[in-house]
Amino acid sequence: MNTLTWLLLLGGVLLNAAAQLLLKAATRTTGVLLSDSGTVSWSAAGELMRATPLWAGLLCYAISVLLWLGALSRVPVSVAYPMLSIGYIVNAFAAAALFGEALTIAKMSGIGLIVAGVLLLARVAP
Repeated sequence: MNTLTWLLLLGGVLLNAAAQLLLKAATRTTGVLLSDSGTVSWSAAGELMRATPLWAGLLCYAISVLLWLGALSRVPVSVAYPMLSIGYIVNAFAAAALFGEALTIAKMSGIGLIVAGVLLLARVAP
């Protein structure tokens, strides 16, 4: 893969990961949107609609889709799609730093397997 293809893939993945983090940040200000019994908190939903991180996250998604389309026009989906797993790695570490989420041995082992898989795919990519 050439440099532009890598930039499109990684840019799309990183913006997608940023979108997830921004959406999580938005929901941290609103509280639970859907209770265990299935009841929607309309006040939380209204508050969410006013949360800046929600809109920033949606913008990140929109831009990531454009980059992703550029990447898919250059590489097979069987190579591009597994690259999305890089987002899990980014988000696992970012969620630990930003939200205090635990990085357990199981998560770290999974991240190691993901890294190995992405490296293997990158080597066999056309």
